[in-house]
This record gives sequence, C-alpha cells and structure tokens, in this order.
Amino acid sequence: MAIGSGLGGQLGIAAEVTYGTFVAPTRFLEFTKESLVLKKTTEQSAGVAGGRLLALSDRRVLTQQEVTGSVDCEVTNTGMGLFLQSLMGTTVTPVQQGATAAYLQTHPLADNFGKNLTIQKGVPLTTGTVTDKTFLGCKITSAEFSCESGGMLTSSWEINGRTCDEGQTLAAATYPNRKPFHFAQLTVKTGTFASETAHDGVRKVSVKIERPMATDRYYAGQLGLKKEPISNDLVKITGTIEMDYVSTTLDDLHTSDAATSLVLEWVGPLIASTYYETFRITLPAIKIDEAPPQIDGFEVVKPSYQFTALYDGTNQPVIHYISVDTAV
Repeated sequence: MAIGSGLGGQLGIAAEVTYGTFVAPTRFLEFTKESLVLKKTTEQSAGVAGGRLLALSDRRVLTQQEVTGSVDCEVTNTGMGLFLQSLMGTTVTPVQQGATAAYLQTHPLADNFGKNLTIQKGVPLTTGTVTDKTFLGCKITSAEFSCESGGMLTSSWEINGRTCDEGQTLAAATYPNRKPFHFAQLTVKTGTFASETAHDGVRKVSVKIERPMATDRYYAGQLGLKKEPISNDLVKITGTIEMDYVSTTLDDLHTSDAATSLVLEWVGPLIASTYYETFRITLPAIKIDEAPPQIDGFEVVKPSYQFTALYDGTNQPVIHYISVDTAV
C-alpha cells in the first residue's frame, strides 16, 4: 500500500506509436505538481413534458472530451528526453560521445505532429490504494524553463490530450538517481551565433516555448474524440533576463532593435572524458522588446529585459541535452 496522500502519487510517460493508443509507461517523472484532468462537454435534453419539473438524467449525453492541464518538474540530468522531443518535434536518437557513457540529444525546432505521449497518473486514496488515470494522445502545447539565483532549473509543461482511460494497470514506478540542474551551473551567453560570450550580472532567466495547435478537431464518426491536433500558427518563443546593470549590451540592443544570439547553458558534473551533463537552450536570434534600466531609489539598478526569439533565416532554435540516457 502507498502513502494515502500526494506522497504516494506517481507520473509515468511513454511515447505513443499511434495517436491516442495506450503504451505502457516505462519512465517516471519526479514532479512537483500536476493538474491533468478530463474535461467533458455534455448536453442535456430539456423538452416540455406536461408537469415534469426536472430534466431526465438519461437524457444527458456526453458529446466531446479532452485532457488539459500541466506538469511542473525540475530539469534533471537524465529522463527529460521524451518531453523535449514532444515539445520540439524532431525525432531524436541520442549520439554517443566518443567511446564514453555520455550521449548527446539534439532537439531542433520542427513540426511536432506524431510526437504524442501516454501519461499515466497514480492518485492515492487516503486508504493508500493508488488509482489509475491514464491520459492518451497527450501533446505538449507549451513549456517554460526558469532559473533564478540560488534556485533550481525548473520547467512547466502545458498538455492537451485526447481522453482518459481508467481501465489500465498502474505501472510500477522506478526512479533512477537523478540530479537537478541549478543556478550555480548556469552561464548566459550573447553575441554572434556560434561565437557567443558569457554575459555578466544575470540574476534570473526564463524562456517559454508556445506551440499553437488546432485542438478542436472533433469530427463525425469519432465518438466525441478529437483527431490529433495540428500546428495552426507560428511558434512563439519569449523570455526574460533579469540582471544587475553591469553593462549596456542588452540596453543598446533594445535601443537599436538589433538581434543577438542567446545561449542559456547549464553544465553539471563530468560524465567522462570532456563530456559533462549539459542542458543548453540556443536561440540564434532574439530581440529585446522592453524594460530599459530605471533608477528606483538607492538600490542597484536591476533591469528586466523581455525578449522575443525569431528565425535568423538559417539556424533553428535548439535544445541540447547531454546525459547518460541511451534512448530518448
């Protein structure tokens, strides 16, 4: 029996072969919170029937359903590949680095059609029995990464799914020894793409990747279930850099509206040879939208630069992930 509170909860994931078709989870996330729920659309028949004061229960029908919600977790040195692949869209095979235990995953931005997940949630009753809620056809519609001075690299994943199946067997969760990336490992770089240099004074960074999708593809003959969502607008990547006013580099870019490449890189312990645990977000072209420096009393000036990432015409935004994972 599990603990009869959130302490006994679990969250398992697996890549689906066919949209909305169950695949038993084999990877389990250590999450901080989640809000995945089944949302129903119902209609109630309400015809006049001489003297009836209340609508009949058997005249209520379920017309549509979907899954919505989010999962928050720390970004760890292993186990993030499936979420990254579903977010970024490219089919990724980890590449061994030299003859070592280090494997590089390269996740450039691409269409994410077909990158669907089964997400199985174990919810404990107070008795210690863990109930199964298996969400099928899950797509990641946005993700936000954030890290501030003294803190962990955290992530929040917005999810849209097809349906909830409560008839599956709850998978037995296993948890490898994962370690989180954190602020002490962070370097922020700006400059010419592929030649960026470290930027001083940064206190906090955040990046949000949003993937607009047609999540309303409900058609006749589908029993109220949607077809796989498809991209229906440009990807939006925005973020914030909070820092002490140590230089005018970003301030000047705000004034000129010129572009710069931005690299956010967390480098952890050595795996082998010259290969370290790494989580790196590269945005080849960003433009500063607002927040030039302002003086607010006696304190150190702390501008907060909000930016938008754009396409430089050649290089796509990309997430690199070096870990000991031999599979996504």
